[in-house]
Amino acid sequence: MPEPQPASSAADPESALPSVGARIAAFAAILVLGIVGGQVGNAFMRVQCSGDCTVPRGLGVLTGTLVAAIGTAVIAALALRALAEGTAGAGRRT
Repeated sequence: MPEPQPASSAADPESALPSVGARIAAFAAILVLGIVGGQVGNAFMRVQCSGDCTVPRGLGVLTGTLVAAIGTAVIAALALRALAEGTAGAGRRT
């Protein structure tokens, strides 16, 4: 006995997810700004430290990368959420 198929796909609810392009752009922004944050941390530790600064520079790179990537991730998540709410709300307007 075959299983019944849904009547139509028009009755299915629309996804609230942002587009794939928006999610890829957010991911790329997190990666790029994490790298930039690491470079800023490296430059900051180069200015502050003299002599053998391997560990402090490494910690500066790690801290800069984490701060920049986490900050960018928060902003990207808020932007994607706002984008999803905006597109979901556009379908309900008459």
